[in-house]
Formats: sequence, C-alpha cells, structure tokens
Amino acid sequence: MIRARRICVTAVAVLAALAGSPGPAQAEQPHKSGQLSATGDNPLPPGWRIGGEGGARELVWRAPKAVPMGDARVEFRTGDRLLGAPKPARDGRTFRLALGETRPEQLADLQVTAAGRRLDAAADDTHRSGSRAPRMPAQAPANSVDPGKPGSYRTVTGEYDLDPVRLPGFDTPVEMTAEVVAPKGATGSRPLAVFLHGRHDTCYKPGSEDDVTGDWPCADGYKPIPSYLGYLRDQRLLASQGYVTVSISANGINAQDWEPEDAGAQARSSLVRQHLARWADWTAHRSSAPAVVREAAKADLSRVLLVGHSRGGEGVNRAAMDSLYPPPAAEDGYRGPVRWKVRGTVLIGPTIFGQNPVADVPSVTLLPGCDGDVSDLQGEDFVDGTRGISRGTALHSAVYMVGANHNYFNSEWTPGEAVAPARDDFGTDPEQPDPVCTPGAATRLTAAQQHKAGATYIAAAARLFLAGDDRVRPLLDGSGKRAPSADPARVLTHAVGGRRGGGFLPDGGAKVTGARLCSAIDPDPAVACLDPETFGSSPHFTSWETEQETGRGAVDLKWSAPGTAARITPAKPLSLRGSQKLALRVFVPPNTTGTKFDVSVTDSANRRVTLGSVQVDGLPGSANTASYWAQELRVPLSAATRAGLDLGHVKSLELTPRSQSGRAWLMDAWGWAPGTLAVKAAALPRVDVGRTIVKEGDSGTRTYRIPVEISGHGSGQVRVYVLDPDGGRAENRLVTVRPGSDAIDVPVEVKGDTVYGDDVEHDIAVKAVHNAVVGKHRGGLTVENDDPEPVITLSPVADRVTEGETLTWRMSVDAPTAVDIWQPVRVLPVTEGAELSTKDVDPRWLKDSSGDVPDPERPLSDAHLWVWLNIPPGSTSVDFVVPIVRDQAAEPAESMRLALTDNNAEPLPDRPVLTGTVLDKP
Repeated sequence: MIRARRICVTAVAVLAALAGSPGPAQAEQPHKSGQLSATGDNPLPPGWRIGGEGGARELVWRAPKAVPMGDARVEFRTGDRLLGAPKPARDGRTFRLALGETRPEQLADLQVTAAGRRLDAAADDTHRSGSRAPRMPAQAPANSVDPGKPGSYRTVTGEYDLDPVRLPGFDTPVEMTAEVVAPKGATGSRPLAVFLHGRHDTCYKPGSEDDVTGDWPCADGYKPIPSYLGYLRDQRLLASQGYVTVSISANGINAQDWEPEDAGAQARSSLVRQHLARWADWTAHRSSAPAVVREAAKADLSRVLLVGHSRGGEGVNRAAMDSLYPPPAAEDGYRGPVRWKVRGTVLIGPTIFGQNPVADVPSVTLLPGCDGDVSDLQGEDFVDGTRGISRGTALHSAVYMVGANHNYFNSEWTPGEAVAPARDDFGTDPEQPDPVCTPGAATRLTAAQQHKAGATYIAAAARLFLAGDDRVRPLLDGSGKRAPSADPARVLTHAVGGRRGGGFLPDGGAKVTGARLCSAIDPDPAVACLDPETFGSSPHFTSWETEQETGRGAVDLKWSAPGTAARITPAKPLSLRGSQKLALRVFVPPNTTGTKFDVSVTDSANRRVTLGSVQVDGLPGSANTASYWAQELRVPLSAATRAGLDLGHVKSLELTPRSQSGRAWLMDAWGWAPGTLAVKAAALPRVDVGRTIVKEGDSGTRTYRIPVEISGHGSGQVRVYVLDPDGGRAENRLVTVRPGSDAIDVPVEVKGDTVYGDDVEHDIAVKAVHNAVVGKHRGGLTVENDDPEPVITLSPVADRVTEGETLTWRMSVDAPTAVDIWQPVRVLPVTEGAELSTKDVDPRWLKDSSGDVPDPERPLSDAHLWVWLNIPPGSTSVDFVVPIVRDQAAEPAESMRLALTDNNAEPLPDRPVLTGTVLDKP
C-alpha cells in the first residue's frame, strides 16, 4: 500500500514566519469515490515506484546495475526541482527517498542525478563539444620556483592504529587509523599536513574483479580498502621538503554517512580534530606517541594544513570552521580545546553541499576538468562563496586541471595501482568517445601525470600557507605561471581575496547596461545565466537546496557586432587605490577562440580611461564537462594613473567587445596587487539548523519552532529559505543574526487529527551573506503521522459477466485518509478451466494497462498486468474495470484471477485471490 499525502500542516511563509506570526493550516476537502480503469494508474517511468510502510511514503528507484559508491550526492529531481537525497540500499542499486507532502502527479520528469550528471538515463548527444573541436590551452611560462621538486630530507613512514571513536549519529565506532610520512632528522618543529580521503567503497574481496561493499566493519572474507594510503606520493614529496604529514582513514564514516543530513561533514570534521588532538598530546608528551611519531620530526601545530579529497574536502573545510567557531556540542564528536591553528586548506575535487566555505582560512581548490564523480565541480564555491563574507584578506584559489579525473589523485582508487578493484570515474563509451576526456585524447592526463600534477599543487599550497614563501603564489592566484614538475598538465588558476580590493560584483545593487544581469540559479531560462539546454555546465552555477536563489549571479554579455560596451555600475564608487592591475574573472563558451575586449573605467568626475585589451579562449569542453569556468584576465592601471583618474572613486567598469560576435560572462573584477596579507579570522556569529521530531496528535493545534542555534560573536547577515514541503517552492529573507538570539524564528503549526497520513518535513536552508558562518545549513521540523494505516480490501462488483460487458472489482479502505492510497493488483494465472486471453479484452485497455498488445494471443496473465490503483484523499474506494470484447467464436466459460500484491508484485499472503468469469453471449 502506498500513500501520497495532502497538505495538513504547513510551514508559515517566510515573510510572516521570520516576523514571528504563525499562519493557519487547512486540510484538503474530501474527494468523492470514483471509478478508475487501469489507464494511467501508474504514472512513474520504468525503474521507479512508490513504496514505504507506516507514515513514511518513499519514492524508490532501482538502477539497472550497481551505482558505484562515490562522493557526489545522489539526488532525485523532477525537472530542475530537487526532491531530495535518497538513502542507498546495501545492494547498491536501490535508492529510497521519503516524499512527505509531494503528490504522485507532481512527479513529472523524474531524474536521478549526481553532481548534475544523469544516472537513470543516457542523455542525448552527451559527447558533443559544439561546432568547434577542443583545443589544448597554451603552455604558461615557468614560475621562478617549482614546488614539485623533492626536498633534501630523508623520510620515515609508519602507521598508527588507536581505539575507534564514537561520533554523534553513527551507530558503529569509527577507526582512528593513519599513515605518517615525516622528515627524519629535521631540527625544530615542522609544519603538519593532514590528509582526509573521500567517499569510496570500504571493503573488497581479495582476488575478485568487482566485489566491493560499503560495509563497516568488513564482513568475513573481505578486507578494508586502504583509501588513506592513496596519498603516499604527496606525503613523500611534502616530507622531503620538511613537512610532517598524516593521512587518516575514514571508512567508518563512509559506511554510515547516508544517515546524517549533512552527508557526514560534521563527522569528518570531528574525526580530523580527534587526530589533531592526539597530535597535540604527543607534541606535549613525546613518550606517549606511537613509534612512528616519536621517530619523526616534531610537529608544529601552530602551522597546520588540511588536505581533503572529495567529501574529505568538505570535511576539512568544516574542521577549519569548527576550529575557529565551535559547533553545537550535541552534534560534535570532539569537545576538547583547540590546540592547533589551521593556516590553510587544499580541497581536491571537493563537495560542498552546504555551500558554506570558511572565508577566513586560505584555500586552494583543485578542479579536475574530467571529473566523472563530482562532475559539476561544485568546489568552485570555496572561492565564489567567500566573496563579501568577511574581511577578504584570505586568498582563495581555484586550480582548474585540464584532463584530470576524480579518482586518480588517490592511487588506491586508480586501476593498476590500487589493491582493491578501481575504475576511471569518468567512464568511457567506445561508440561515442568524449573528445576531451576519453583516455588517449590529447587533453586527457594519464594517472601518473595527474597524480604528479596534484602533488605539485598541494606542495605549492603548503609552501605558501605554511612556509610563507610568496614566490609560489603566481602558481595559484591567476598570475598565469606554471610549475614544470606538473608538466604536461595544463593548469589554469584564478583567485579572490589576498591583496584584491574594490570588487565589481554583479550582486549588491549593481546596475548593468549593454548586457544582462543574470541569476546563477533560476528555473526561467530568460533569467538564468546558462540555459538548461546548454551543452556542458558551469562550476559557478551549481545548484543548492532551492530551484531559485537570491544574490548569486553574473553579467551575461552577448553581441553580434563589436563596439557596444557593457557597463557595470556598483551601488557606490569603489576604491582601486594601491592596486597595480585590474583582475577580471571572465569565461566564454568552451572551445571558442579569440574573444577580445577593451577594458575601461570611469571615476566619479566622469573621467573615462581605457586601461587596455584582454583576450580569452574557451577551455576544452564537451557536454560532459563543466568547462564554463572563469579565467583571470589582468590589465594594468597605469593608464588610469597617467590620465589623473581618481582611483579612490571609480564608479563604473566597461567591457567593449572587439570580436565580431560572441558570448561571455563576467563573474567579478578586482583591484590586484602582488603578495598576500596576514590573515586573522574575524569573530563571527555561527548558525546551525537542527531538527525536531513531533507527533501530529489527535486534536487541537500546536505551534512548534524550527530549532536554530546562533553562537559565536558579533552580528552578521544570512539568507533564510523556507522550503515548501508540497511544491518545492521557497520563500526567503535576509536576516541579521546575533549569538543567543531568536532572529531565525520559523513557526510551524501542526493540526492534530485521527486521519491516516504521512510524515511531513518542514525545512529551512540557510546561507551566509555577510559577517557570518553557517555550519549545518539545513534542518527543520518533522511531523510524524500517529494514526493507524487503513485496512485495504478487494471485493467483486461484477465478477460473472457475458462478452461485451465489464468485469469489475472494488478496492476499498475502512476509513478515509488524508493521503493518496496507491495499491498494486496483479492478474495471476488461473488454476482450473480456460483463462481469458489477450484478445478477449479491449486492446486499448491492454496497451494502456501493461504496454502490451494482443498478438500473439496468449493467456492474460502473461501480459504483465500489474496495475497500481489509487484511492484519493477523503475517498474510500476505487473500481478496477476490465472491458471484455464480444467475438463470434463459441467458447467455454473463461476466467481471470486478481490479487492484491506487495511492492514487488508478490500476492499478499493474507488476502484472498478473486476470480472473474466471462460467459459466451447467448
């Protein structure tokens, strides 16, 4: 039996809710009983069904084959609307999502995606790259120093394995296992780099080609997959340069992270900080340390670099946040003092489901151009999402690596190197090879090339953030230099923060003429920055929790002739004083070449100066890549200085196309100067959204409030989205938050009743806007149904008829409900006498009911007649009608058998099987 709930409780619209005034909730009016044939009864496409027991109605999808365990979150969608992240079954093929208020008729255009990539169907023309062939970007000039060269230190390697720890929300303890690689014989204390791997299979059966599981602990006959050993090359390089490194295992989290709402981000943070706490103990008391730690150089915990791959990236971002702004104690798996200082993070193909980067901790994000797992490259938000949040002094760099996939940064996820089964996450289609990412393509890196390039840029981050060597900064900040050790990889970078100032941003009241101010996330193609039909995608426009967002956008330029300027005028004049150049982040369609602009600025006295020209080529891309990525273009400000322009009051920026035609998007523009600034984290308020679970009750109306904890210091602004549990819509409002306040006050009225219904979730999602951080970004109130399920019966209405009439059965419930009841029935083989055939029933009915046709004639039970019947809310019955055709042949009595079944088409054991008989027309 399946249920689809009508609205009977509601979150109050945000504009009223945040003001603290609850609104009423009304139940749907009862529907009349109706007659229903099998036509269109099951609206779901193949592979989908509605299941679940009790008050937990579920949308279920079963994949044709196992979906590999990866880092991207599997999501159910209806078109552009996010339904939610389903929970996987152990078989790796079945995924279930609680539906709450969503009704079956709202489940149109069902899709299964992971980081924007379809899992349930092969997209048309998925390997198209447009009308132009992909081109390898030009090789950049070499930087003055190359961090990919090994250092002079000898190294020591070893493992420690401590007692496992219990983390909130996880039933099974998580291992405390790590691999240490450190310099040997180094004097003094050495900076510490901590590696955290991402989400991957946890166990494998030795000798098998593909027998892997997501269990923890591993079953008998299986061994743990040592994902934490996959960064040994990176660790050895860093250790040779004088850094202590440790790579920690997180299989226990990977096996359980489908349970928490944040996909394990808080648990990963807790695990990282548990290890850091042990290192703090061992630094203070060397004799208590494991042997490999005692043999290694002493770690300097005032200089810590966190390196996270995939979900590990989101995990170390949260660990950096939690080290500055403590999380709610009930959610945290480490509650001791913070005896370390995180100086920076390196995030490799990371997830960021919460879109909540830490603005005051410098970061480098590696974006693999052929990522087949986190394929939308959502990690770009670790750069874009920091703008305007805090002081802006921390450097946030994005490193786009052409031809790199997701897995090959970890040797234990790389075929030919891993001890367990491994794969190329991008995948290959021999009949339709991807022009950019198929192995062997000119733009695709080998595993060895990719890992070497990755190690080089990790070392660059360590050298900048931990050693303070500004000579490596041009490798990371958009200055267009390369590290020869990373060759032949083509690597492009851009950045925000550091010594940038005076940002021209498309948000915050800017006015645009000669171009279009577009929205990163909007269902309307006329408003969205990229049309949904665009081949490929942009890392700058990855989706979040809502189908429409406020405050995320770009400037969209489109021209058919040169010379028409696009002007961006911020709400007030900006200062570029102290800057040497203007740095623009601009992207153009993949595979295009020769897009040119003149760049001009105007001051408050209306003096206008053309600073110079820039040219940009598109990245190599296909429909499978996120290649609409901004490159950093710089023009000197010297022309403005010579012309006497007031750089302290620049009121507008102009881009004038000089190409014949084209398309481009401006993300932002900043005054730039070389070097970095000392970073001191601001004292900010932190917001965490919790979850409360209540019973609906039998009578009366009660008002509950969604739990939100605001901690930390100072005041800031966040945007709160109240998500409609029925239609996917969201109301939003900008809210000023202060520690201990109830600024985010979202009341939910719950009306008790004695009518059976579903559990309903009323959720909010929160995003930082200015001077605030957000930990757990989504939560809400879950209202549990506490009324008994109705009893369903199937009874005959007309079960003995003549040809030309209809067999009719009635499915009934013993009491009206507040939900749609969906219950399958199945035609079974007869046990005696003649059975109705496929030519005895109306052919259109047969086609609509089963997708089958009458020919060749065969027993009706062989026609795949498994039909879902629906009893609407407030109704008590529905009829199942089988139209019988009249023929001229003399025949004996014929029959069919009908049974209620479970969700797997098996007859319910405690229900009778009914028989209908058809007689010849006299």
